[in-house]
Amino acid sequence: MPQIQQEDHVCIEIRQKLDRLLPSYECCIFRVHDELRQVNEKAYEPNIIAIGPYHHRNENLKMMEDHKLRYLGHHLQGNNEKLNRYVLALRALEQDARRCYVETPALDKDEWVKMLLLDGCFIIELVHKFKDKCFRETKDPIFKMDWVVKTLQCDLLLFENQLPFFVLCELFDMIEGKGREKNIPGDLKTLYKHLLGVVYDNWQPSFSEERCDRDVKFIHCVTELRGAGIKFKKSKESNGSESNLFNIKFEEGVLQIPLLTITDATESFLRNLIAYEQCCEGPRSHFVSDYAVFLDCLINSPNDVRVLCRNGIIDNWLGEDEEVSSMFNKLTKSVLWSGYLLCVNRYFESPEYEGADIANDISLLAQDPNRSLSGIITGLNHNSHNNRGPDRPARRSIHEHS
Repeated sequence: MPQIQQEDHVCIEIRQKLDRLLPSYECCIFRVHDELRQVNEKAYEPNIIAIGPYHHRNENLKMMEDHKLRYLGHHLQGNNEKLNRYVLALRALEQDARRCYVETPALDKDEWVKMLLLDGCFIIELVHKFKDKCFRETKDPIFKMDWVVKTLQCDLLLFENQLPFFVLCELFDMIEGKGREKNIPGDLKTLYKHLLGVVYDNWQPSFSEERCDRDVKFIHCVTELRGAGIKFKKSKESNGSESNLFNIKFEEGVLQIPLLTITDATESFLRNLIAYEQCCEGPRSHFVSDYAVFLDCLINSPNDVRVLCRNGIIDNWLGEDEEVSSMFNKLTKSVLWSGYLLCVNRYFESPEYEGADIANDISLLAQDPNRSLSGIITGLNHNSHNNRGPDRPARRSIHEHS
């Protein structure tokens, strides 16, 4: 009788690891990569609440765990049958939820279900209470302090602080109560990955993704552009309302840029949207990264910030212009952009194009479906090239910002 060969312990260990390995293609909630994190680690870290598994065991965030329980209790009103339905529904989703994370911390199935329930119900209740005061308890400490609400808003839009959107949809559809809409359409459940993704996708401009294969050239800062005769103006919609943030246009020597209000939360918000872009699957425009690079190029010093503030383009709540300048000069470090922003069409500098009306060729970001920010940069470079005398400073390369 042939002797059965005993399986090597290394084989057993590797096989067990393979069994636990989750399909990478199902991941949609990633970690911020180290090169981004090292520039400003605090921008990616939650301040008061942990959502999802990545920061679940952070002792500094334990204060909000009692508030999660209180919000769940306020919703349930002692209805144990409702609680049982929620738990059973989330047990059925637990494995799918795990697959959404690129890392799976050592939480057992029960801990995962508890986390999904408390985090998910807290988010839904918070949204209801924020939207309609009648859902708030009289002495709700969260809404008694403005800084708590503002900090929660920031924490819920952190790249690593997310729940799968289908988990929120499942809980939302089961929630009952007067004045509450029910049943999220099925296509929305699969369209969005998480809350940050919802914000990103609904913020995205509608220009096409036309990649430019020409050489990267140079981009001027505000001070140099002004020296070349370029003027700056805050852009508005035709009805006088504030313009979409990406509705940037260059017409007849005037660069029109929508108002950007810069607060303590601005850098973190932009950084987390950029981090999300870096992990987006499929063809994406990387419009937030491009926008950040565009402003990084325009802003090279506190004086550039002052010019933009005087023209109503930047509303600086940070105080010092140097803080804004420093923020943008660091914002795009270790960031990959789409290439649309940085393309400068050589034909604008060709002899046959000299003297042409650049206003007819400059694109409208988020309005012209065939172009992007590259056209704006092209026009600025061409205009500056024609106006810069022999004593003007040389243009700075975009690579100096990366």
